[in-house]
Amino acid sequence: MKTNKTLFEQIGGTYTQVGDFLLPDLLAEECEPIGKYGRIRKRYLKEQRPILFNTMLLSGKLFQHLSEIDCACKEWIELLTRQMTQQEGATEALKAADQMEWVQRMNSIHNRAEEIVLNELVYC
Repeated sequence: MKTNKTLFEQIGGTYTQVGDFLLPDLLAEECEPIGKYGRIRKRYLKEQRPILFNTMLLSGKLFQHLSEIDCACKEWIELLTRQMTQQEGATEALKAADQMEWVQRMNSIHNRAEEIVLNELVYC
């Protein structure tokens, strides 16, 4: 016998009757704001992967996913920046000797690390 459950009900969603309408019981899951990389991931999912976005939203897993992505991106960027800084010699000695060169190198390092992280974690 085939059940007439909606996809929302199949993933554990419930409805509340308001007048003649059944409205899904959706909870606002965000309790703290997500960061830059979580917001970028949210926009990517919404625009490029709408089915995944809606499934995660309806199952209540979207905010947790965005928060995890945001934290992972920040940690990975910090690690890559440290490693690239050591490899490329953007040291405190360079900072003291030529601040503009140091700033230029650090901006380049940060931008490359961010591009790697966005491609590996956010846009996948």
